[in-house]
Amino acid sequence: MRISAEEEVRIIKEILTAMEVPEEVSEIVADVTLDADLKGFSSHGIGRFPQYVEGLRCGTIKPHGDITIERETPSTALINGNHMFGHFVACRAMELAIEKARDTGVGLVGVHDSNHFGVAGYYSDMAVMNNMIGVVIANTEPAVAPIGGKTPILGTNPVAIGIPSNRHYVSVDMATSASARGKLLEAARKGERIPENIALDADGNPTTDPELALKGSILPFGGHKGYALSFMIEILAGPLVGAAFGAAVQGTANPREMCTKGDLMMAIDPSKMVDLEEFKSSVDEFIEEVKSSGDVLIPGDIEAMNIKRGREEGIEVDEKLLERLNEISDELGLDLKIKGL
Repeated sequence: MRISAEEEVRIIKEILTAMEVPEEVSEIVADVTLDADLKGFSSHGIGRFPQYVEGLRCGTIKPHGDITIERETPSTALINGNHMFGHFVACRAMELAIEKARDTGVGLVGVHDSNHFGVAGYYSDMAVMNNMIGVVIANTEPAVAPIGGKTPILGTNPVAIGIPSNRHYVSVDMATSASARGKLLEAARKGERIPENIALDADGNPTTDPELALKGSILPFGGHKGYALSFMIEILAGPLVGAAFGAAVQGTANPREMCTKGDLMMAIDPSKMVDLEEFKSSVDEFIEEVKSSGDVLIPGDIEAMNIKRGREEGIEVDEKLLERLNEISDELGLDLKIKGL
């Protein structure tokens, strides 16, 4: 079944409203979730939504509360999300980073005691929409074994970077593992295999079975280079922001555990370094140079094409996910009447 973007937002907001989540929070959760699906990151879209419902029921996600600023300088801040929705906390963190960047040129905001926040690129996009460069990193539950090891210690540790341009959407949003854990969870739900050279089972053997991979480990992308990048992100999104690191990180995949991961949001105001329009024009000039070399895509092109297609053709909801959404609806006494296109 395919559903429209508007239908996805309606489903999410009706369920969250029934679970007494404030409208301000539910709107952000719905918007971030839709953003993932439209860009093609279905592993972080509505397919991930039942995890948030479970977190609300278990009390690991708090529907109400306040974000606490624990430390602050003109250009930095450390905030405690108090286990509210990660989407809401991350939005507020990037808003604060943007505000500080307007004053000092750079805003750097660390987050701990939050929750899974969907796609990192949503928050780097926020900076771009304010004519700033956005950088977002986070650590996650252990899923990746260090090179030479068999025990998962590192997370899939995503990084997103967005850059303002006059003519292009310039964005990279990726895990530092060969696959995001959400893609394995999605494949397991759908009963599908995963590609080769993505993951190992618990004995360190290559596997294309997502269930065995989830019990084993995901490979870092690019061998030692992905491992090194993930290693550094673990520190920047762990000890630097007062969050857990390594084997102590939990709650990003298992909603029954309190989330202990960390996030780091950065906004950079180019106008504090060079003329903003000159910067954006230079970015466009570089992009055109790259594209002139052949049939070339830049980071962000695929997402832009996916968004256009998703708006026109709708978002795929597989049978198992549809069944789960209807179960949640029944349990809450709702009648969602999910309509396909």
